[in-house]
Amino acid sequence: MVDRAKDERFMRMALQEAKEAFDADEIPVGTVIVCKDRVVARAHNLTECLGDVTAHAEMQAITSAAASLGGKYLTDCTLYVTLEPCVMCAGAIGWAQLARVVFGAGDEKRGYRRFAPHVLHSKTEVECGVLAGECIALMKDFFAKKR
Repeated sequence: MVDRAKDERFMRMALQEAKEAFDADEIPVGTVIVCKDRVVARAHNLTECLGDVTAHAEMQAITSAAASLGGKYLTDCTLYVTLEPCVMCAGAIGWAQLARVVFGAGDEKRGYRRFAPHVLHSKTEVECGVLAGECIALMKDFFAKKR
């Protein structure tokens, strides 16, 4: 059963991470990973800061959650992210076997659903559109600032 209020609460935390990325001139994507109602990882994009194209918010959070929980499989966890994961991140989510993925804004250009809709683990549940308006607005503000 989906608890919309809980999903929105954790997505607001992911949005806070995205705002930190925005302030650091990174593409504003934020992520939190939750296990049994406890945040075990939080991250935002660090590609510019680290000069690493793989330093997406999801990748950073998965690494942090695995270290925090002491194992590579995150089967009891939910990943909240402000933007639909790309194929690379979705692949990592699949390998980590996350129970759920909740994202805000869809990504028609680079999102995993366009290129690899079956890349997630077969048991992973997906919820999309949580606080989508706020996630989209932050992204639009960022790119408007860049122009």
